[in-house]
Amino acid sequence: MRRGLSGAGLGPLKDEIQLIELAGRNGFETVDIDARGLAARFGAEQARELLASHGVEIGSVGLPVEWRTTEEAFLEGMKTLAEHAAAARALGCTRCCTYILPSTDLPAAHFMALATRRLRTCAQVLGAYGIRLGLEFVGPHHLRTRWANPFIWTMEETLDWIGAIGESNVGLLLDSYHWYTNGLNVSDIEALRPEQIVHVHLNDAPDVPVEEALDNGRLYPGEGVIDLAGFLKALRTIGYDGPVCQEILSQEPPRGTPEELARHSGHCFDKVFAAAGL
Repeated sequence: MRRGLSGAGLGPLKDEIQLIELAGRNGFETVDIDARGLAARFGAEQARELLASHGVEIGSVGLPVEWRTTEEAFLEGMKTLAEHAAAARALGCTRCCTYILPSTDLPAAHFMALATRRLRTCAQVLGAYGIRLGLEFVGPHHLRTRWANPFIWTMEETLDWIGAIGESNVGLLLDSYHWYTNGLNVSDIEALRPEQIVHVHLNDAPDVPVEEALDNGRLYPGEGVIDLAGFLKALRTIGYDGPVCQEILSQEPPRGTPEELARHSGHCFDKVFAAAGL
């Protein structure tokens, strides 16, 4: 497994170069970043050299298509998906991810039909560039009733949906916070095949009843109550060898400079990886 750094939890960054530099200096091997923006700024060759000079690769890019709202918004996003995919592939990235909100104001059955078609189309475009699509189920209880109708928030439901989408390059984005807020355990990870996981997020939860854990109330790895050693051991057991990327969402901006926070995150990763024997 490769340790990954994202901007989530580092405070305001000057630009993508700073994220790459911070990753390289603090023991991270991947960054989650906008590959198209990086390639547009530097050109593909210079962008590859920049990443390599700091010993990092791009772990994942975000899906740039708004598939959750109107058909017009979806079609507008699809206009540039191939460009994003081409840039990601040119920079060596083979993962693209998006999240699934656990409730919706649309009728759930109708939304499921729309979203299945839209994500299948996205997966087909990404697949043409050798890129996998990771779907992140979102577990915090308060979001399950945030909008009018319940949708998907469990790993089992997401796996079933991936089967319905029916494209071989679609899998899970497995986030430790959503694993925890769903009440899942190590055996649920060990029941997976490594190819079912596209990407992994690592973060921790405060010591509050799990029903009260807020999506934007996350802690750095090792600072909370999630069994992250068990989480990482289970990933190793099944043979997952992809990125494990920090994602810290908080209500208030984190205290400290990006340099301090990246260093702190590196120490947190050291702690939980050591506890897992990695």
